[in-house]
Amino acid sequence: MTGTNWAEIDRLAKEWISFAGKKLKDSFEEKLKIEIKTNPNDLVTNMDKWTEQFFYSKIRETFPDHRILGEEGSGHDIADMKGVVWIIDPIDGTLNFIHQQRNFAISIGIFEEGIGKIGLIYDVVHDELYHAIKGKGVYLNEIELAPLEPVTIEESIIAINASWVASNRHLEPHKLQSLVKRVRGTRSYGSAAIELASVAAGRVDAYITMRLAPWDFAAGIILIEELGGKTTDLFGNKLDLLGKSSVFVSKPGLHEKILQEHILDSNQNINT
Repeated sequence: MTGTNWAEIDRLAKEWISFAGKKLKDSFEEKLKIEIKTNPNDLVTNMDKWTEQFFYSKIRETFPDHRILGEEGSGHDIADMKGVVWIIDPIDGTLNFIHQQRNFAISIGIFEEGIGKIGLIYDVVHDELYHAIKGKGVYLNEIELAPLEPVTIEESIIAINASWVASNRHLEPHKLQSLVKRVRGTRSYGSAAIELASVAAGRVDAYITMRLAPWDFAAGIILIEELGGKTTDLFGNKLDLLGKSSVFVSKPGLHEKILQEHILDSNQNINT
């Protein structure tokens, strides 16, 4: 699609995110309607649904030829990445939203022909908007973020959920256990979008998880790639924007070392 006005799309997306973020903060004073999706830890609230529907309505009205992939079912049944596709997580970190009223984010990745063009992650409570237009750098609010620089494994802090270093059905845990013992420290925020944004901001050096959907990582990988970071699954392959997969993102150099020394020889055990 030639002639796409990315600056205007970016401006409107930021305007919509700001409005939706205010609504989410206002909802702290209300009683949430909470539903269980696939299990007691997989929840959705009325605000997840409202936020996604809000974006769907705005996009459909303003850009009728764009398609939308959203976590809560709004949008289109998408089988390819042709044209312009918005991939939206209305509240990434719903458990945090319910229990903590912090550490959750609105995440939007906008792609053209499968190439990430705009990435937006809004940490609502901290009022931190991570944003990028491809080729124009990455910003945290108005501050431009520096390109990601290599770091050794021993100097690194990685974001990883404790579930993946215990027995689990996705991966034999011994390799990640040895990695966790080797790095400087680990963190877990309970929101993939915030963990991806933390890699972009240099607050952590890598993020590893066994299973995410596209709306969890679409915006984050745009930010990280724009800064020179690496984004793959745990096989070292390009991430699937239409399906669930393992996700491994990190600073350049560190990515290759962790893959080679701690992950690749145990990939045959990954259940993606």
